[in-house]
Amino acid sequence: MSETEDPIEGLIKSLLKELGEDPDRDGLQRTPERMARSLRFFTEGYNVDPVAAVNGALFDVHYDEMVLVRDIDFYTLCEHHLLPFFGKVHVGYLPNEKVLGLSKIPRIVEIFSRRLQVQERFTTQVALTLEEVLRPKGVGVVVEATHLCMAMRGVQKQNSFTLTSSLQGAFADDPKTRAEFMQLVRFQSAH
Repeated sequence: MSETEDPIEGLIKSLLKELGEDPDRDGLQRTPERMARSLRFFTEGYNVDPVAAVNGALFDVHYDEMVLVRDIDFYTLCEHHLLPFFGKVHVGYLPNEKVLGLSKIPRIVEIFSRRLQVQERFTTQVALTLEEVLRPKGVGVVVEATHLCMAMRGVQKQNSFTLTSSLQGAFADDPKTRAEFMQLVRFQSAH
């Protein structure tokens, strides 16, 4: 192992051997290096504090209607099988004298998606971070995802997807707010 080799590379070489492959054959020679870089990228969210990432993008604005950012794409790795799951995140909140710069919502999603995940925790982490940063009247997060661990192995159901939600404050307590949020999440625009 050279001084600059990522320790993950040696593990990948061992894994390839255990699978019956020759890590020195032409197509696999650089696979350990590429996979190490990929895994570091896929898990770089551990190195980012999501609250700090908001970076002062809170603004005093008198706005008391729902703010919704829909269809935020994400990709992450299932912590049980290290296989991808991916889909869309929909985030809504009711401001309480502060609004968040809109680009920060996908940034928070990205940070948590760059960690080994289960969908339920991922959904809650996004909601609770927004709750902590904004102190809003309410937060709602819905995640819809396709899990390759279900499609490629196990039950092998290619067309199934999983929905999870985390509802805080008015989104949990007020049926009208919850219904409005869910209706807006399902809304199909013409764009």
